Amino acid sequence: MIKRQSEALARALARGFPIVAFVGPRQSGKTTLARGLFGDRAYVSLEDPEEREYALRDPRGFLARFPEGAVIDEAQRCPALFSYLQGLVDARRRMGDFILTGSQQFGLRSGISQSLAGRVGLVQLLPFSLTELKDAGKLPDSLDVALCQGGYPPLFDREIPPTLWFPNYVATYVERDVRQLLAVRDLDLFQRFVKMCAARTGQLVNLSALAADCGISQTAAREWLSVLETSYLVMRLPPYFRNFGKRLVKTPKLYFLDVGLAAWLLGIRDAETMNTHAMRGPLFETWVVSELIKQRFNAGQPAELYFWRDNAGHEVDVVFETRSKLQAIEIKSGATFVADWLGAARKWLGLAGEEALPPCIVYGGDAAYDREGARVFGWREIDSMQSVECPR
Repeated sequence: MIKRQSEALARALARGFPIVAFVGPRQSGKTTLARGLFGDRAYVSLEDPEEREYALRDPRGFLARFPEGAVIDEAQRCPALFSYLQGLVDARRRMGDFILTGSQQFGLRSGISQSLAGRVGLVQLLPFSLTELKDAGKLPDSLDVALCQGGYPPLFDREIPPTLWFPNYVATYVERDVRQLLAVRDLDLFQRFVKMCAARTGQLVNLSALAADCGISQTAAREWLSVLETSYLVMRLPPYFRNFGKRLVKTPKLYFLDVGLAAWLLGIRDAETMNTHAMRGPLFETWVVSELIKQRFNAGQPAELYFWRDNAGHEVDVVFETRSKLQAIEIKSGATFVADWLGAARKWLGLAGEEALPPCIVYGGDAAYDREGARVFGWREIDSMQSVECPR
């Protein structure tokens, strides 16, 4: 089993909270990690119809079966259980008593906020990060292969290619999750919506244009996009909120949280196609942003990443606040450094002034070095950017 970076976080939370909850997309390894770390506890899945019916009919009796605690998989399938868990963990006062997993952020988080506030430590588990794959010797040799494959665990611990795994994953996701959260009658239309979102990864969110391209209302587009977010398939990156004397874009940008899924939805099936595809740049940007999100989630921190763009079109791909200053990151898919890449970063430095750290550039090459006041990182070294300065 590939070691997960969030193991230390999960163990720490289990020492300080009576309940630890693992959330994230389906097939990101939540159950495997929960059972691996807490194998001394009983395991029960609420995907099992009999177990779910028991939990719904007799929550107290269901929980009484686990005097030593338990790992409860897909806990959002029985929201009524959370109120009874509250009373039980309050009475027992044991840390790490119950471990919950869930694939729908909305279902599990709403139950936590309503009934278990202050009692739950949250682990947000996304697919494998670059660091996890590097440490396990599983990182693809080629950037184009890495962009096609993404990070979902089954693609690294099973003998199945992405071209076979992704279509089944999408079909299963639509059937199991969308029907639970939305009254979507035309599943083909929803799948088209998901593909249109993939075509916009790394771009500003324009709900009216997205709705028009899919033949749905803007309200439906907003609801469907929220479902993709609650299922940890996409995220919206907000613009940086501080105004350095310029009018700023206020619309968020859309990113998939797994680049392999986005590539498959775009019809990219191999590294050769990826290398010349018009979406290679946005997909590389998607991959870098998702890696930065994983770094923060694995450390138990909120994402708190932004982008910056003014009304003249000057843009910095990622901005985040550190303990002392602002860090800007430019993302370029080319394998050879080009001096023009520093243009936007210099514009940013001119506006941010002393509040800004030297900018970082992540590119599709291999070397890491300093260049004209910027720190340059090859795609394999993106995890070393953690040492630039930790988020506050």
